[in-house]
Amino acid sequence: MITNPVLEAMLRRKSIRHYTTEMPTDDVLTAIVRAGQQAPFAAQLGSLLLSRNQEKNPFSAPLLFTICADIHRMELIMQARNWKVVTNDLSLLLFAMQDAAYMAQNMVIAAESLGLGSCFLGNAPYRAEKIATEYNLPKRVFPIVQLTMGYPDENPTVRPRYPIAFTLFENTYPELSDELVDKAMNVMDEGYLAQQYYARADYKIPLQGEQEETFTFENYGWTEHMCRKWGQWFSSPDDLLGQFEKRGFHITKT
Repeated sequence: MITNPVLEAMLRRKSIRHYTTEMPTDDVLTAIVRAGQQAPFAAQLGSLLLSRNQEKNPFSAPLLFTICADIHRMELIMQARNWKVVTNDLSLLLFAMQDAAYMAQNMVIAAESLGLGSCFLGNAPYRAEKIATEYNLPKRVFPIVQLTMGYPDENPTVRPRYPIAFTLFENTYPELSDELVDKAMNVMDEGYLAQQYYARADYKIPLQGEQEETFTFENYGWTEHMCRKWGQWFSSPDDLLGQFEKRGFHITKT
């Protein structure tokens, strides 16, 4: 595979959860944020919150970004132009989530290239109202994801990914054979088991109900972990819809 410094930074990226106490300089911070701003966008519908409170930040990270879907700023601009928003909230949120995600990923790669590490925290939407209170957010600003960042105090192995054949489908989406599915599962499970990822973390998602636990850390891999997550969690959208409602987004209303 061809390579260059940009590709190398992207391919060596992994989640970092242990950081040194060194605080990145303002110049480093500005470079990372500017790289985030330079990502493609629908309408620059993403904004950033920043905490440098290492005592409070997850993993004692020097930097904690909260990447938000931000319709508030655009509504102010439209007000100044004597326009009123008629686009439905679901569409606005989808475009804003795209903008926020592009920005966040640019920031991660920029940080990696400057010697920093990072870790995404995906549960921010379920804590939206708490985050809104902490940062005094106006309505129509919704936390999409949080991102810890700083200089790494660990060097974990890069985690496996699906084979390209299970990811890239040219011209048409194929019927995925049992063989191809099994191969993809094996790549993920064998990779995680070889790294003893869950054993080192001493963590398995507990089974709910009367299901009997049959897995040990010798065979509890990534696919079982993912199946337990999406087979047991978040069966109702009510909690998340409630968070959107509190933030001023009415997805289920026409």
